[in-house]
Amino acid sequence: MIETDIFISGGGVAGLAAAAAFGAAGFSVIVADPTPPITDAQTDGADLRTTAFLQPARAVLDAAGLWNKLLPHAAPLQIMRIVDAGGADPTPRVTRDFDAADISDDPFGWNLPNWLVRRETLARLDELPNVTSLSGVGFKSMLARTTQARITLTDGTRITARLVIGADGRNSPVRHAAGITAKTKRYGQKAVTFAVTHDAPHDNISTEVHRTGGPFTLVPLPDHNGKPCSAVVWMEDGPEAQRLAKLDDAAFNEAATTRSAGVNGPLTLVSPRMVWPIISQTADQLTAERTALVAEAAHVLPPIGAQGLNTSLTDLAILLDLATATPDALGAAEMLDAYARERHKDIKLRSAGIDLLNRASQAQNPLLRDIRAAGVNALYSAAPLRKSIMKLGLGTRD
Repeated sequence: MIETDIFISGGGVAGLAAAAAFGAAGFSVIVADPTPPITDAQTDGADLRTTAFLQPARAVLDAAGLWNKLLPHAAPLQIMRIVDAGGADPTPRVTRDFDAADISDDPFGWNLPNWLVRRETLARLDELPNVTSLSGVGFKSMLARTTQARITLTDGTRITARLVIGADGRNSPVRHAAGITAKTKRYGQKAVTFAVTHDAPHDNISTEVHRTGGPFTLVPLPDHNGKPCSAVVWMEDGPEAQRLAKLDDAAFNEAATTRSAGVNGPLTLVSPRMVWPIISQTADQLTAERTALVAEAAHVLPPIGAQGLNTSLTDLAILLDLATATPDALGAAEMLDAYARERHKDIKLRSAGIDLLNRASQAQNPLLRDIRAAGVNALYSAAPLRKSIMKLGLGTRD
């Protein structure tokens, strides 16, 4: 039987970041994932999506010893541009820029490829003697008691831990083992994710182009072969997303350029395309005995406004604060109750807000499209409201 302070199920970005953060704080950690990690862009199965790490995430990554490793590879996000192209033709009707300079000296955030974040985080775990990373082996079962949880892995390894963290995705084995149910909303959408180059510089502007079917979002990346480059998340109705994913490159480039309303000029595909289902999901509880859920085990959000992983890192920040404030109470009921109280309201608010934005972006009725465009105008025109919304999106408060 192996003893550890914390067992983490899930070796995605959130799970590995949690292992680095708790390890850097002095806790002994074991993190396990059934899928061996892929740490380069060329290997089949690489996670080619990108993540925009918003301002509050920097403190978590810095505490984990990751920030200085990631910053040299990051593209800053200075402006969030909202474009409504919901008229008869896919051309901009309303364009408004939300500038981070209105509320901060720093950019809104920094964009990084997921595979690179995984590579740098695993390198950081290798520097921490109190962290063990197990790949190719996953969580199988657990028996939680008042003072500890007993975990069995898929290879038969047995572990005792004071705290079990479920960071193992929307179908979380830890959540199921803890008997926690979840509510799921389906939108009939899928997201096509890919990277493009374009002639116009992105100028560190992240652009969301809204039109029926869902937003088309271009997020700045470092230059690719000397040309401006952006990561794209293209949300569409499911059958249309599947059709787009099967187009040849030339036809896809033309379709993507048209759907982007030409905001960055002609787009040229420079990565494979990946298709992801769009759902909203919230666990009915965030904790069970000796167990805390974080990231997509706790909540799944549509990819709008960079809320997904940043909400996950807020989970981690709160859990880490509670653990370091009273390390003797790690995994105890009072610590887990405090975590659930702290996160419940914020998760509920963000889930409702992103649900509303996504449904508005899907609007087909011309009147509803006009209301959406007018709403963007109204939000931008009221400076105090604009600044409050920007701060809320970052996860900060006045």
